[in-house]
Amino acid sequence: MTPSPERALAQALRVAIETDAGCTALLGRPARVFDEQPTEPIYPFVTLGDVQSRPADAAQMPSLDHALTLHVWSRNGGKAEALDIIAAVRAAVHDRSIAVIGRRLVLLLVGFVDVFRSGDGRSFHGVLRLRALTESL
Repeated sequence: MTPSPERALAQALRVAIETDAGCTALLGRPARVFDEQPTEPIYPFVTLGDVQSRPADAAQMPSLDHALTLHVWSRNGGKAEALDIIAAVRAAVHDRSIAVIGRRLVLLLVGFVDVFRSGDGRSFHGVLRLRALTESL
């Protein structure tokens, strides 16, 4: 069974991050990339946040415009580590051609980044918002 377009895109992003040398240098091997924040995390790590899609059909091609959020979590390395991880994730996915099961990736861009101290006062939280456009095969 082919996964939903949203799940397929999320899986492709995860694989791109987990297999990128810059990301694994900062996030460990295997890279700590999770669907949800772990209950007893080893820092730093990345989690997949909101995934939204809307139709973007053009020229009779069934297309979807996706908005995805990735979260970076750092504690011991502070803000500098969070910024380094964001830079590595951006390099791994921004304007890259990654394989998405059952879809053709037309566009993948990092459109927004923010880093701030987390509510626990000990961690830094980075947010990357991505925009992707996919078409049916």
